[in-house]
Amino acid sequence: MSIKINYLNKVNSNSNSNIVLFTNEKFNISNLRRFMSDHEFSYINDLLKTSDLKKNIFVYELTSKKKIVLISIKNKFKVSDIENLGAEFYGRINYGKNSEYNINSDSIESKNKNFLGYFLHGLKLKSYEFNKYKTKKEKRIILINVLGSKNKPSAQNQLKFKALEEGTFYARDLVSEPGNILHPDEYAKRLNNLKKDGLKINIYDEKKLKKLGMNALLGVGMGSIRGSYLVTMEWNGVKNNSKPLAFVGKGVTFDTGGYSLKPARFMEDMTYDMAGSAAVVGLMKNLAIRKAKINAVGVVGLVENMVSGVAQRPGDIVKSYSGKTIEVLNTDAEGRLVLADALSFTEKKFKPKLIVDLATLTGAIIVCLGSEYAGLFSNDDKLSNQILNAGQKVEEKLWRMPLHKNYDKLMDSKNADMQNINYVGGAGSTTAAQFLQRFILNKTPWAHLDIAGMAFSKYGGALNSRGATGFGVRLLNQLIEEYYE
Repeated sequence: MSIKINYLNKVNSNSNSNIVLFTNEKFNISNLRRFMSDHEFSYINDLLKTSDLKKNIFVYELTSKKKIVLISIKNKFKVSDIENLGAEFYGRINYGKNSEYNINSDSIESKNKNFLGYFLHGLKLKSYEFNKYKTKKEKRIILINVLGSKNKPSAQNQLKFKALEEGTFYARDLVSEPGNILHPDEYAKRLNNLKKDGLKINIYDEKKLKKLGMNALLGVGMGSIRGSYLVTMEWNGVKNNSKPLAFVGKGVTFDTGGYSLKPARFMEDMTYDMAGSAAVVGLMKNLAIRKAKINAVGVVGLVENMVSGVAQRPGDIVKSYSGKTIEVLNTDAEGRLVLADALSFTEKKFKPKLIVDLATLTGAIIVCLGSEYAGLFSNDDKLSNQILNAGQKVEEKLWRMPLHKNYDKLMDSKNADMQNINYVGGAGSTTAAQFLQRFILNKTPWAHLDIAGMAFSKYGGALNSRGATGFGVRLLNQLIEEYYE
């Protein structure tokens, strides 16, 4: 099923098209009389008298083939409330045979001039499905006709929403792919295809990574027959030589845990252990499509953590790109090894204004925050506050967690510069972030987002059905738009 939106200048001649009108929060429809017949107006007015007006949306049958949908606009609302309203509307129309709806934009009375744009954006985000591997697909199309001369999104805003939707959907697609399809080799090929969107792509294969000394990243992929890669995606939206914003993502396409093997139950979910990288990829695609006036770089480490005769062992010691040595006490604490090399490389090569990394890094963050907030760790208060504010606006919420030098002793190793896991116990997410901070060598403002509880939903959320959420794409786009573009 798909959504198609048309912007029309006059009412569609199909009299059986469903009508969508907006009212105030009390469902006073006196100002809507001009959009319906006298009979329809009287009929709806009578029905409203016996309806529970605490709801946001009412759907009434006018005939056996035609409905009228009334949607209330609250006096006080946030942008996210408008998007959620669009998603709720999709939930109400996602059934039945009659799939054409005429939204009359002239019925919208809102202080937000882009109300309809956000409303339709929420509807589109909620409509996402991943049915690529189903042999029987529903071919139904929901047609949305936007009528009237007022409140229509400008061409610029339509492009902005389209770019954000495509970036989010691309991220969700990547996370939804099974591990036998989206292994590191295939992932790198797909990223190379993003050149057509205007991104500059560089792919570092194992030979190049060995030459660079990225042994922490390479160690994770040793047990796989697939290659290991680091891929950079550059968007140069301004011609000056301003420092780019950098975004780094963990791309473990499947995580068995290595020799520190995960329990079999729910291991199939470990296809989404690359969701941090998918968010970075979706963000970069979005920036390119909407021609963002910013310089940005996305960096992703792509590996598969498997068990074999040549896989990394607990107790192995590797030398990272930074020169620091790491004792690998647990091969299931692999994401931080990938990010360690990616972070140091990004900082050294691109000298960015800031670095934000995203990773499904620890189960401990789910124990702490569940599936309501991602964990935020940072060495910079200003950047932290910007990310927190951006997250509130798009309802991709974060909670700032502590970093402190006293946690370092939990990651110190007797045999190397550091170990990759805290075996004393407690503070699992914080010690992982503390480990990553050691690879920010030049005090670049940095934030680490542990999105383990947010990347995949078994129950669905306001703007997504169950499955991959694309968490991070809209959050980081908001950060860029509001503070850096």
